[in-house]
Amino acid sequence: MTGSSSRRAVVLLSGGLDSYTAAAMMRSEGYSLFALTVRYGQVHACELEAARRVAAALRVERHVELAVDLSVFGGSALTGDGEVELDQPPDRVGIPSTYVPARNTVLLSLALGWAEVLGARDLVIGVNALDYSGYPDCRPEYVAAFERLAGLATKAAIEGERLQVRAPLLHLSKSDIIRRGHSLGLDYGLTHSCYRPSPHGRPCGRCDSCQLRARGFAEAGVDDPAVARAEPNR
Repeated sequence: MTGSSSRRAVVLLSGGLDSYTAAAMMRSEGYSLFALTVRYGQVHACELEAARRVAAALRVERHVELAVDLSVFGGSALTGDGEVELDQPPDRVGIPSTYVPARNTVLLSLALGWAEVLGARDLVIGVNALDYSGYPDCRPEYVAAFERLAGLATKAAIEGERLQVRAPLLHLSKSDIIRRGHSLGLDYGLTHSCYRPSPHGRPCGRCDSCQLRARGFAEAGVDDPAVARAEPNR
């Protein structure tokens, strides 16, 4: 492993454009990246394939894929319990069927455990509180609360090391995120965002995530390379 422990960061990498951008921003600050992708029982394997592509592009020090099957509990369309809602405004009131109960808490807890072993002091998550679907674990209050938890629950914190939850996209719009990624030279054609893709991985264009992504690229004034590269529906 390279880099001093103080410049290591554990990044939650989903294969989407947000986690890709957040990780790249940390890399631009000189951090060595250790990527964690959790197979939490999500229905579509293309998300995991995208995470592998992104990890390779970021030249992470290590990419761990860890299985923690939340589909056993159910409660989310992303784990096969119910249907993904289509053609709904992403900024509507209420929490959509794609919310996975406690997902970010589970993922950040796993990242925290790995960070302690690595001596890393930064956990990176690509949550966003502006252009998102209303998930409760994407809010600034949540990020701050988990950071407080990390300060109470770890040996490192008790011994005087401060652990931080870095959420560099928290207050950016989707278009601002895309502009930032372009300034860093990111290839968003590597990423996947759709909650209901075709069997060949083509985005549906109708779920919350597709709508937010399309709006972000339109407002940023650039084409989405993932759409251009996707295979036609069959």
